[in-house]
Amino acid sequence: MRTIHFIVNPISGKGKHKITEDNLRRYFPAENYTIKVDYTEYKYHATLLTLKAIEANPDYIVACGGDGTINEVASCLVNKSITLGIVPVGSGNGLASNLKIPGKLEDALQIIKNGAVSAIDVGKVNDHYFFSNMGIGIDAMIIRNYEHSGTRTLVSYIKSALKASFEFKPTKTIITLPGLLMIDKPFMLFVSNSNEMGYGMSLTPKANLSDGLLDIVIIPSLSFREKLLLGYNVLRNTIEKFKKAQHFPVDKLHLELPEKIFPDVQIDGEYHNLKTIKLDISLLPMSLTVLS
Repeated sequence: MRTIHFIVNPISGKGKHKITEDNLRRYFPAENYTIKVDYTEYKYHATLLTLKAIEANPDYIVACGGDGTINEVASCLVNKSITLGIVPVGSGNGLASNLKIPGKLEDALQIIKNGAVSAIDVGKVNDHYFFSNMGIGIDAMIIRNYEHSGTRTLVSYIKSALKASFEFKPTKTIITLPGLLMIDKPFMLFVSNSNEMGYGMSLTPKANLSDGLLDIVIIPSLSFREKLLLGYNVLRNTIEKFKKAQHFPVDKLHLELPEKIFPDVQIDGEYHNLKTIKLDISLLPMSLTVLS
């Protein structure tokens, strides 16, 4: 008898996903499964619901939502014996795509029923976990604009990116990598654990969720023409052709932003304003088990 606890974001995917308790019970009959379903009501509610669910020690806790919901649930399961399940019904779905979890509800639920488990690495920036990526450059402003746009679509993301390309001002950053110290004003400083950042786009196509490394992309200040070229390469998934992008595979790095008070950061596609100028970024190898 499997015990499964579902944490459902009812407004992910514009609320059209039809993940209801009645529907789930049809997929997971009572003779084989014990299921419980909770619905989030506000941002970070998934964290509270997951912490409560952990007390009952189910076999799986399944995040049904977008990358933000998945991050909240998964962050509570790092180094725990409970396995994460994912039903991706958000907009970007970067982690689910990397894990080859399909967007079709029936197919995603079948993966949960199959019960195949794998372990993946987890990134950490100060006290926050990330599973796909994080960044402190223009991508943080893009996410801030995207959240303020009111819609979660690829068109909104592109509009947010265009707006950010005119507004973003690179700031002095002290970058400490193993064996290397850099002082730069990066247009983008992107740290990735996965090979996709959502909407099928990638800055780190060679990244691997279980290789014990983070893939770092550092892009310096750019001219307007170079910004357009970068955007074109991102949309075309040809970032390797953009010569100004530097790539570093590392397991840790330290960042300081001496000219900022509260730096803007995106973590798994969610905007954060951290109350520190020092960021310690590290990798926790194989510290989360996932159904995939």
